[in-house]
Amino acid sequence: MNALTSLRRMALAAVATLAALYPIGAVSAATARIWQWLRGDTDLRSAGVLGSTTLTGLIPDLYEALDVVSRELVGMIPSVTLDAQAARAALNQDVRSPVAPAATASDITPGVTPPDDGNQTIGNVSVRVTKARRVPIRWTGEQQRQANTGPGYQNIRAQQMAQAMRTLVNEMETDLAGLHVEASRAAGAAGTTPFGTAGDYIDAANVRRILNENGAPLTDRSLVLDSLAAANMVGKQARFDVQATDSIIRQGVLLDASGLALRESAAIRTFTKGTASSATTNNAGYAIGATVITLASAGTGTILAGDVITFAGDANQYVVASGDTDVSNGGTITLAAPGLRRAIAASTTAITVVNNSVRSMGFSRNAIVLAARLPSLPEEGDIAMDRTIVTDPRSGMSFELALYPQYRQIQMELSAAWGVKMVKPEHVALLLG
Repeated sequence: MNALTSLRRMALAAVATLAALYPIGAVSAATARIWQWLRGDTDLRSAGVLGSTTLTGLIPDLYEALDVVSRELVGMIPSVTLDAQAARAALNQDVRSPVAPAATASDITPGVTPPDDGNQTIGNVSVRVTKARRVPIRWTGEQQRQANTGPGYQNIRAQQMAQAMRTLVNEMETDLAGLHVEASRAAGAAGTTPFGTAGDYIDAANVRRILNENGAPLTDRSLVLDSLAAANMVGKQARFDVQATDSIIRQGVLLDASGLALRESAAIRTFTKGTASSATTNNAGYAIGATVITLASAGTGTILAGDVITFAGDANQYVVASGDTDVSNGGTITLAAPGLRRAIAASTTAITVVNNSVRSMGFSRNAIVLAARLPSLPEEGDIAMDRTIVTDPRSGMSFELALYPQYRQIQMELSAAWGVKMVKPEHVALLLG
């Protein structure tokens, strides 16, 4: 037959490209591997088709550069759940996890048949991979030659790769810290840095209290602090007579407090509150556990999702799940689960929006999910010369490192795909500062 299939044309074009760019030995090896692929004997994605160049030699340089390039502290990523099931999903595809509703009890009444009840509506929360991100690094041959007359191409390249890893890790950490707006309640005082008094752990104890009241698991809890709160922990709680150990003062290790593993993160957010003033509830009254609160047509300004508010006569600080853009119109706000800890009487009750605050986060591991994976490839592979997996020793996250040959230049790419989700707001509490 004179006509070639499109697949054969593609294979011949690939061989011709190789012959133009690479030595005959590499071309022979690549041609053999393409023929094996056409017969179904091998997988181009793992065969390293484009010659014998590999990324293996780059990895030691990359890890050495991690000690040189500045790195922000990571506390959220090691504390949350890494969800492999959700990571198998495609980009923006939902993976649903069932959520059982609260149960109700009833009196036992003897009879011929058991009561006709027990039906429940099972809810769900969805987790999705929402980001597929890459950091590219490109070099031409002339740029490499120029670099080799100074600090050296390999030294610069290794630091570029370390910066790429830093960029992706920081973005993941920032996404996780951004979930503070979905927490249940808050402890601490806005504008006051926690742990300011030596030997006083009441701030951590109050975070623990909220998690206990909300029924969070008693194990595998973390409290991720901002840099100021962590500095107070190291500087004011480090005395041997307070800790009975010198690990903090000698090594800077943040020890557990009140059953919480203390960590520090550079990504902890500062939240700017809504502008509401003189807002009140209506006079309907609300029971313990209520989440939707109707406002009276009073006051001015906004209540934002993520605001922390209090009600007159109730010391609890509630996080707002959904707010009201104009409180004077008498709309509604929704509190994060599990809702009110104290009932609101059937009369208008003043609402106070807590001031701007730093949002350290205390939570159990099961409350927050990080679904992370390597970006997907077509079944036929792509034009990368080689690819490998590198793991960040600070965060534990893995990334794909790929090398793409181009015309008189090369491009390296570090990439990952991920998504974050707060699946159990009741098991997250804020520590304001």
